[in-house]
Amino acid sequence: MDDKPGVPIIEWEHLDKQKFYVFGLGITMMMRVSVYPFTLIRTRLQVQKGKSLYTGTFDALFKILRAEGITGLYRGFLVNTFTLISGQCYVTTYELTRKYVSQYNNNNTVKSLVAGGSASLVAQSITIPIDVVSQQLMMQGQGEAMARFKVQTHGRKHIIVFGQTKDIIMQIFKADGIRGFYRGYVASLLTYIPNSALWWPFYHFYTEQLSYLTPSWCPYLVLQAFAGPMAAATASTLTNPMDVIRARVQVEGRNSILSTFKQLMAEEGPWGLMKGLSARIISVTPSAFVIVVGYETLKKLSLRPELVDSRHW
Repeated sequence: MDDKPGVPIIEWEHLDKQKFYVFGLGITMMMRVSVYPFTLIRTRLQVQKGKSLYTGTFDALFKILRAEGITGLYRGFLVNTFTLISGQCYVTTYELTRKYVSQYNNNNTVKSLVAGGSASLVAQSITIPIDVVSQQLMMQGQGEAMARFKVQTHGRKHIIVFGQTKDIIMQIFKADGIRGFYRGYVASLLTYIPNSALWWPFYHFYTEQLSYLTPSWCPYLVLQAFAGPMAAATASTLTNPMDVIRARVQVEGRNSILSTFKQLMAEEGPWGLMKGLSARIISVTPSAFVIVVGYETLKKLSLRPELVDSRHW
């Protein structure tokens, strides 16, 4: 079933699908709540010119808390929760693709690479319109000057969340039509497909390496919990340059990946491609820990009844 028998992988055919989806929605929602503030911070850091507003991750955190309160860290969150749909599509595509590829090549690295990339392609096609809107909402408040679209308050200091969302959606549609909601689509695919395709092989690789360094009685979940953040940090570092370009294309309303890259290099040099990396790693490593523990626990909880007592995970 796995290249390394000592660290077994629960595959799609081992799961009770009803349990898998019900438990999965709850676990995914908890994870989104925990990591969203750093996603917002990362977006603002990547879009700002130089260090015009924030000098780093924690400077941004404290400034947002002082100026906007805790709610400032969750701007656009309600819209972003619609990505729960894409999350379920992601895991389904990943697991089914692993099963399909195993018919032709049972090497775990190959299965993980192909399945991770395929899952990201499907998920991003659903997620990008949601991201375009939520990113504009993230930039309101302190980041408003960096946003392409601004919430029209019409003399009111605050308007309700759904009013803000509708306002931004209408502005995007008026400016760019339906295409506006897929701005940065190619940039997103060039960011997230490699990131996902790299994460899974690194995750299994680090799990296997850790298994050689730990005693045999160490639970598999402990190894997986450490391997997840290590894989996330590795994949994030390798793909951060494209993530910076993606954020600028989507938030600033640009059409060309190449011109965005050239302008970034002219203004800030090669180091500009690493902007927001610390926020991204701070965001993805704890979330990877939670995702791995949550996902592997979810799969254990979702084992088909006849397999619960016969498998030792």
